Amino acid sequence: MVAPGDVPPSDDAAGAVLPSGLARPARRAATGPGRPVVLDAMGGDHGPVQTVPGALAAHREQGAEVVLVGRREQIHRELRVHGGLGELEVVHTDGIVTMTDGVAQAIARPATSLKVGCELARRRGAAFVSAGSTGAVVACAVRVLGRADGVLRPALAIALPTASGSTVLVDVGGTADPTAPMVAQFAVLGGRYARTVLGVPDPLVGLLSIGSEPGKGNRLVREAARLLPDLPVRFHGNVEGHDVLAGTVDVVATDGFTGNVVLKNIEGCVRTVLGMAADGAAAVPGALGEVGRRYSADAHGGAALLGLNGSVLVAHGSSGATAVARACTVASALTEADALTGSTVGGRA
Repeated sequence: MVAPGDVPPSDDAAGAVLPSGLARPARRAATGPGRPVVLDAMGGDHGPVQTVPGALAAHREQGAEVVLVGRREQIHRELRVHGGLGELEVVHTDGIVTMTDGVAQAIARPATSLKVGCELARRRGAAFVSAGSTGAVVACAVRVLGRADGVLRPALAIALPTASGSTVLVDVGGTADPTAPMVAQFAVLGGRYARTVLGVPDPLVGLLSIGSEPGKGNRLVREAARLLPDLPVRFHGNVEGHDVLAGTVDVVATDGFTGNVVLKNIEGCVRTVLGMAADGAAAVPGALGEVGRRYSADAHGGAALLGLNGSVLVAHGSSGATAVARACTVASALTEADALTGSTVGGRA
């Protein structure tokens, strides 16, 4: 139900995305803002205390039309705090999925903000954003939105800044134990994401391994490498950990377990190295801060869940209002292109 005084989102309009991997802010214009966004207001470590001001910021500063799903009383309390009561549509639901709930628990819970949010996004053709448990978000999105034709498993992709632009890392946690055909398909999905969302004309795709030479890697990597030459990607071959931020390829494909470890290792290394540089007065503090911001959730918003019949963005669980606002803006700009739906991923383009 929509509370009295809440306003519905406006009509859809496509947004644009910068080649760097960061979405171009949606602007109010005659054609309207980007696609509407349904936000799980109860998701993440902080819930409405951060999701509500984040949604308001995305709406006020970037023109994003955001629908808040969750416990109305808590959402309205935060809307009043920030002078936004009646500014955004609110859809009430009592149930929530906690950050400690397992996937089975999350799916079984009735009328949660996660489940209702996914269903609302499907009905309205809107993008969905949640900072909730990654496993729960993925499972619910798959069940409600469904996998696109030919997609074996969905994959989480994130564009990491490099000196020359950005590199898409996929999967970063959507499927921890994939098969080789799944990993090969992640490469296809990542390539399409890089092409249609980041504007890379002919993405070069690498497979993460322990050596760049052909035949290196565990069984999963070796089997995936044998499959990739027959798929619609420009396959570079194996790449190593140091290639992820070097710009060697446009897309680095791997399993969700390894990709998640790599992502968090990068985040930790950036914080540690920048901290050491600051302590040693090795660079101007402002310059260090700018580098750090490029790798923060405040900049990238979250990871896009590829391979579904719809657009889903999974924000970091600890996201504050700024990161939530960014997630909503990026989600609003995501298109329904093949890179996101993954249609006909099994054959050559």
